[in-house]
Amino acid sequence: MIGSTYGYERFALCVLDADGQVEGGLPVIETRGLNRGRRWISLPFSDLCPPLLSERLGAEAFTRAIEQRRRQDRVRSLQVRAPLAGAERYQGSEAVIHTTALQRDAGALFQTFHRSQVQRNLRRAEREQLLVRIGRSPDDLTRSFYGLHVQTRRRLGMPVQPRRFFTAIWEQLLEQGYGWLLLVEADSQPVAAAVFLTSPNRQTVTYKYGASDSAFWPKRPNHLLFAHAIRDACEQGYRHFDWGRSDLTDSGLREFKRGWAGVEEPLVYTTLVDGEPASEGSGRALDAARAVLSSAPAWVCRASGELFYRYAS
Repeated sequence: MIGSTYGYERFALCVLDADGQVEGGLPVIETRGLNRGRRWISLPFSDLCPPLLSERLGAEAFTRAIEQRRRQDRVRSLQVRAPLAGAERYQGSEAVIHTTALQRDAGALFQTFHRSQVQRNLRRAEREQLLVRIGRSPDDLTRSFYGLHVQTRRRLGMPVQPRRFFTAIWEQLLEQGYGWLLLVEADSQPVAAAVFLTSPNRQTVTYKYGASDSAFWPKRPNHLLFAHAIRDACEQGYRHFDWGRSDLTDSGLREFKRGWAGVEEPLVYTTLVDGEPASEGSGRALDAARAVLSSAPAWVCRASGELFYRYAS
């Protein structure tokens, strides 16, 4: 899905035993920066993507094998969005991840949420007579959600992913039962929406994409949206609610997620590279464009996404 949307070459790095059987593997996409340098990433636009290893393969042996292949293919760097054994000097953390432990009794869980930041705002949202519904058609994602998404990305001064990316999410994930879309409406108008992805083993629900109309924030539609998502996850027997990545510098977002009993942990990435790994930076080149995009027409944000989003992996 990522490869087909952005035109990336995709493959897996695998370690084989003497009989040719796979003992460990890592999904990888090759990207080329604006300077045309080759990079391998596992995986772009993902928060976490550790390798899969058999019990017979040592973790450090896997690290040595994929580093040997990187050097052999003369690839500038390989970023793995997880810690790798034996590569501690190439690891760093500039972000965190939050996880809420779920329980069958959603009511009891809600009592653990922050009283003023979550519980009070949720009661406010419930008084506003907002409607929460599940997205049932592709248009709910590619039109209703996407319209809010464009607004949100413009407000943040960020390029917008192509619409075809969300078409692929609908066809390859949501329609196949690997998640759902929730929308909050006021007078039949969508004012907030989010995409939640699920693990095949029904252990984790992951909040992946969210968008809202800032004019309706006083009604607290996002609180209502997340409350419904967490309640649905509890009722379906999921054990964890993954809030996704937050930059260390985004204190407001981190506080919001902690308010929902989200336990914060460092998000450690490994970058195998010749010499010392460079700092990831906060948004890197995107930071320079935010002031321009936030004041530009929405079509400029969409056009910049078509042109440059594939380089912002």
